[in-house]
Amino acid sequence: MNSNQQPVITTRGISRTYQQGPVDVRAVDGVDLSILPGEFTALVGPSGSGKTTLLNLIGGLDRPTAGEVVIDGTRLNDLDENALIQFRLHHIGFVFQAYNLIPVLSAAENIEFIMLLQKASAKERRTRTQQLLKDVGLEKLGHARPTQLSGGQQQRVAVARALASKPAFVLADEPTANLDSHTAESLLDVMEQLNRDEGMTFVFSTHDPRVIARARRVVTLVDGRIDSDEA
Repeated sequence: MNSNQQPVITTRGISRTYQQGPVDVRAVDGVDLSILPGEFTALVGPSGSGKTTLLNLIGGLDRPTAGEVVIDGTRLNDLDENALIQFRLHHIGFVFQAYNLIPVLSAAENIEFIMLLQKASAKERRTRTQQLLKDVGLEKLGHARPTQLSGGQQQRVAVARALASKPAFVLADEPTANLDSHTAESLLDVMEQLNRDEGMTFVFSTHDPRVIARARRVVTLVDGRIDSDEA
């Protein structure tokens, strides 16, 4: 990786404090982190270590109590709610543990939906959707609704949907948590291939040893702070 590359993600001293009764709980505590384009990084740590909160702060789903988040040269702190929604739509792909697919839409329509929001042309939407279905091994199941798909297939649709917007990077929160070993390994194969062939940047929040074994960089969080950062 070229050391002259600009980070696609930078956090500077970010903290997130929650009120739990009379007590302030600091879920993330002064984290400095830079992710370069093309990285395949896992955020790991015990439950309550802050990894999901950090992922949500990077993705603009939550706002820091202190510090700043810079994505692709844009400081998220400066964006109001509407601008943040638009920024996420065009720059960040999300893969959630619960899939979050729209049940009344087919697999293809779920993938296409984000491009519809981006006002992409019908031809572009169709072409990209078919390519993404092929990329994740579901080219024959584009017509199927989520309830007609297995958990692993739904998660593949979720990955394709995350990539549909051509994001600067993909954030994946425990993407293999609900999957059996074969399905998890197969999904990781897909993400590794996209990372390798298209230079797609992935950041995972995970405690799954299968994901950690594939990651080329492992950032360990303990009590909301970076305990180690190993490439």
